Amino acid sequence: MPPRTRGEGQWALGYREPLNKNEETKKNDDPLNVGRRIVEIYSKTGFDSIDPADLRGRFRWYGLYTQRKPGIDGGKTGSIPEEELDDRYFMMRVRIDGRQLSLAQLRVLADVSVKYARNTADITDRQNIQYHWIAIEDVPAIWDAFEKVGLTTMEACGDSPRAFLNCPLAGIDADEILDATPQADEIRERYIGSPEFSNLPRKFKTAISGCASHCTVHEINDVSFVGVVNEAGEVGYDLFVGGGLSTNPMFAKRLGVFVRPEQAHEVWKGVISVFRDYGYRRLRHRARIKFLISDWGPEKFRDVLQKEYLGYELPDGPAPAAPKAQRDHVGIHRQKDGLYYVGFAPRVGRVSGEKLNTIADLAERYGSGRTALTTEQKMIILDVPEENTEALAAELEKHDLQVRPSVFRRQSMACTGIEYCKLAIVETKQRTMDLTDELEKRLPTFDQPLTINMNGCPNSCARVQVADIGLKGQLVVDEDGNQVEGYQIHLGGQLGQTFGKKVRGLKTTSADLTDYVERVVRRYDEQRVEGETFAQWVGRADESDLK
Repeated sequence: MPPRTRGEGQWALGYREPLNKNEETKKNDDPLNVGRRIVEIYSKTGFDSIDPADLRGRFRWYGLYTQRKPGIDGGKTGSIPEEELDDRYFMMRVRIDGRQLSLAQLRVLADVSVKYARNTADITDRQNIQYHWIAIEDVPAIWDAFEKVGLTTMEACGDSPRAFLNCPLAGIDADEILDATPQADEIRERYIGSPEFSNLPRKFKTAISGCASHCTVHEINDVSFVGVVNEAGEVGYDLFVGGGLSTNPMFAKRLGVFVRPEQAHEVWKGVISVFRDYGYRRLRHRARIKFLISDWGPEKFRDVLQKEYLGYELPDGPAPAAPKAQRDHVGIHRQKDGLYYVGFAPRVGRVSGEKLNTIADLAERYGSGRTALTTEQKMIILDVPEENTEALAAELEKHDLQVRPSVFRRQSMACTGIEYCKLAIVETKQRTMDLTDELEKRLPTFDQPLTINMNGCPNSCARVQVADIGLKGQLVVDEDGNQVEGYQIHLGGQLGQTFGKKVRGLKTTSADLTDYVERVVRRYDEQRVEGETFAQWVGRADESDLK
């Protein structure tokens, strides 16, 4: 007889034994149970009392990661034990779930930053707020403050259903296909924090939106519900499954079904259940749903979903319309109720508690107090009377929050980087700020859409493979033979169409980065034909022009 194999660790096929350290940790104790220990034990007994399996595992189910100890260079990332990288402070991620923030919620987010996080606050590309310098002793007080205004950190990280993406203009956008907020709220209320889905093979990212601009980047989520109108004129959702980037980028596959709004929670539960039961748990690097659907194909996935989990067939449905050229909602635009929203660009999502309080003041003075976060590390003030829009824009400008930013400010993105992240190899946030400042000086008249995304490691939190210019951090050798911070370059990526091109040997040191970007952008500007995008130019340019 042939030897019995371990398969891929799929529960549905009988492979339920722990297969690696992560699976062992989850089997030994439901990660959601760690919340009680944080409040009742660790916040009282301090950092040194934390069980390592909680510290580097289960804490993530409550949005907590140890941050990188200051002074450890990128050459040691991945080469020294994790405990040597650990600082005694945490990064904390807050679930926003694509919801519009009330004035009270924004004030609490600002106050937590000032009181407990050394004034740090970053807007992530998943519409979250991320803090640093959080002490374990302060976590219960932070959670209490969040609970009073309807916020949470539960399942903001970990092998769980992470924060949902939704259009920040849901319910008010003049062009939206439908408001997905009721469906997103129903899914969240039914399933977030449920032991039914607290042990997934890996993270699970959801987007659900009726935005005509497709601002929730459905092409790279684990599951996406995308607003469409069927032949009968009914609004509902097209379903995409299996998108993701990291070291093995894949675009999500259309299942070709039409999901009525009242079915959304059942279909979401079905998709995540397929992942839970059939997902690959043996090897962690293959544990995302994108590998399952890549192996199965969308037809088999749809068949299993319908027969084993839904118990009924979904009708065929239309594909969504093409996305708009700009998905970010930056600028001054009219809402369907006659008021306006004002979208603005912080510097690569980096704000602070003080700046969030300033934004709250402006939202209260010029609008209704409501704000929202975008998937491009930007922010929006909602419900502004037309006569207040320019005054608000001028006030935001005083605080370096630009409503009419340059191309470089508007379309740049950066992950956390080596400043705080234990996976990072290079600096990102400040370097991207410096890069955009310099490009504004050197190319003041350049006005073509151009995304520049910078990541501190290969994991692509900042989506380097789908940027016009993607910069993936790594150590490179300079002309003197020294190992220094630098970047592998990806060129011409487009969401849902193609991943960035890697030209053989195309890397740059951080010192040469600005000169390189200026050079390639100038060549594009000189050689492009009318209407030609950067990605299209990259596809036809000589390799010599890309170096």
